[in-house]
Order: sequence, then structure tokens, then C-alpha cells
Amino acid sequence: MTKIDETSLAVALEYEVGTREAPRVTAKGYGAIAEQIIATAEEHGVVIESNTLLAEALSGVELDDRIPMELYEAVAEVIAFVLTASSNAR
Repeated sequence: MTKIDETSLAVALEYEVGTREAPRVTAKGYGAIAEQIIATAEEHGVVIESNTLLAEALSGVELDDRIPMELYEAVAEVIAFVLTASSNAR
């Protein structure tokens, strides 16, 4: 039996490239929920960025809410990383 780290945190964002809408939080959770979020992302080929401080800040955003303006810059850096990693993987 694998021990689950109950302190692990994962937050999933949805962002449509080319829109003016801010990304929104689509999933978040600790422990087993975090592991399931990560496993689902991996199954679908979603690039994962590990950023504990940003995940903690985003965990305070309600599900389906857009990210707050204070987090735009940090999230933009993650989006740039994901887009670069995705285009390099092709």
C-alpha cells in the first residue's frame, strides 16, 4: 500500500489561449485529491509545473472562479512555461 502525503497540494487551472479572460481554478485539493489531479493531468498529457507558493495562493480561490489580479504575473509565467514545454514536446 502506498502512503499518501496528506500535505501535498495540487491546483488545476483552465486557460484558453487568445482570450482576454483570466485563467480559472478548475480543481484543487490536498493529499489523495492532489494525487488524483496530478494523475489526471498526466493521463491527458497536461504539462505540470511545480510551484508550492503559487499553489498555496491559488488554493484560496473558489472553484470555477477566475484568478485574482494579484496572481496574474505569477500565473502568466506558468502559462508561458507550459506553452513552451508543450511546443518543445511536439
